[in-house]
Amino acid sequence: MSNKYQDAIEASKVLADDNKVKEAVDKIIAEHLTENMNQDVYRFLFNTIDLTTLRSVDSPSSVAAFVERVNAFDQEYPHLKNVAAICVFPNFAQVVRTVLDVTGVDVACVSGAFPTAQSFIEAKIAETALAVEGGADEIDIVLNLGNFLDGDFEEVYDEISEQKHACRNALLKVILETGALKTAENIKAASVLSIMAGADFLKTSTGKEYPGASLEAAYVMCSVIKEYHEATGKMIGFKCSGGVRTTEDAVKYYTIVKEVLGEEWLTNEYFRIGASSLANNLLGDILGQETKFF
Repeated sequence: MSNKYQDAIEASKVLADDNKVKEAVDKIIAEHLTENMNQDVYRFLFNTIDLTTLRSVDSPSSVAAFVERVNAFDQEYPHLKNVAAICVFPNFAQVVRTVLDVTGVDVACVSGAFPTAQSFIEAKIAETALAVEGGADEIDIVLNLGNFLDGDFEEVYDEISEQKHACRNALLKVILETGALKTAENIKAASVLSIMAGADFLKTSTGKEYPGASLEAAYVMCSVIKEYHEATGKMIGFKCSGGVRTTEDAVKYYTIVKEVLGEEWLTNEYFRIGASSLANNLLGDILGQETKFF
């Protein structure tokens, strides 16, 4: 039986043949990667990082120390733009908000029973609302994979929509967990559903249970974002996360975003990278020597 969710997915003309997607990605990287391996791009990419700590041993004191490094960055490297955001568990939103002294760095929280999204919807909504109340500017939730793979698109839509409402003025990033979705067809469908439900950003992965970001997933997600923009004029952000560690890794995602979405998306308002080790690696390539700042 047809429904509005299935109709929207079927209406999308985005390429979803796995082999053709890989060919398109390989072509973009072969033709454009080298031109983007330069200092201007490295500096830009550093300013797109959601600097992340999501460990079982995180505590108010360890998170405060993590934030203090971001504060110190402005003092030690005044010629460079800082990271885009600090991403933590929702119970640490208030710690980050209290300790963070620098401007231009947002507070981001994972929420909605991250990383599995397995909990009562009431618990997910409460967690998101409490994170925003604690000072979060941005909320990263995981799409309900079980419901999606069962084909219960209405339930997937409703969960995202309700958490979007709980965000109030905070941005909502929806994590597709592309390593679990596996196929371009699934990634396309999940992208369409998430945008329908109110996502401000599409994000690849949690970096936890499944394979992380892939260039092929990024290509499909960016293509859906482009199609939506062409139809509505509204810009949706893109975030890659999970296994993006080296400067070259980051530049590859930059290249996909630039070639699929265009220059308009080359701002940290619409392009982010979720990372921890990447920050030091990029910084080292910017400074020309190995650096362990964070």
